[in-house]
Amino acid sequence: MNPELMQRTLAGVFLIAIAALELWLGGNALWVLATLIGLIMIREWARLTSAEAKVRLGQYAMCLPLGLLSPLAAGPGLVSAIGFGAAFIGLLLVTRNLWFASGAIYIGLPVTALLWLREQDAGLLLAFWGLSLVWATDIGAYFAGRTFGGPKIAPRISPNKTWSGLMGGMAGALLLGLCLATFAGLPMRLAMASPALAIMAQTGDFLESWMKRRAGVKDSGSLIPGHGGVLDRLDGVVTALPIAALLVWIGLPSA
Repeated sequence: MNPELMQRTLAGVFLIAIAALELWLGGNALWVLATLIGLIMIREWARLTSAEAKVRLGQYAMCLPLGLLSPLAAGPGLVSAIGFGAAFIGLLLVTRNLWFASGAIYIGLPVTALLWLREQDAGLLLAFWGLSLVWATDIGAYFAGRTFGGPKIAPRISPNKTWSGLMGGMAGALLLGLCLATFAGLPMRLAMASPALAIMAQTGDFLESWMKRRAGVKDSGSLIPGHGGVLDRLDGVVTALPIAALLVWIGLPSA
């Protein structure tokens, strides 16, 4: 194994272990980690939206809604959603930068979705499903793309993404969903929805690739060895997790 791949693998295993531990603990422990990640993400978002001079302002604006997500405060729900909306409006009025201000929603949605999922009945399973289906998508897409290759989806945005990789990612997500349904009790309807969420995860990947090309940078940051920034690592989670939470909210788990 070459050194770069080894570095990426070790960093990935470490991140998954931390995520699994925090999911298992839940409550304030998960909220603290989610808050820290949210503040790092808005810093990286500023880099992608030509607003690096406004990093502190963005982090200050995010502190209130992230604080409202605490189990000791309002928790994930309407009040915290209003808080993220207020952060968006405030940043827009002060900076006149729509892209930068939209980071309050772009980051607030997945953070809220994760904490909300963890609070539900069988919350550990639901939150794990929402995160792990993105990991399964990435793994399936990587191996299918390298094995089969073929036509690119959007080479001007992300030159390495192929249609075979997308199919592999969807298959990986479906396999994971079926395993969780069979061995852990995940509702079958959620398991069968996993391939659609894999598409959403890949959409998030394309969105961030487009943002990086627009900003003229290779990575959103350099915090994670071999992976770049937090947004680089969580681009699929950002788009897939809110949809996963929506599926749970509309009642699929009761089936």
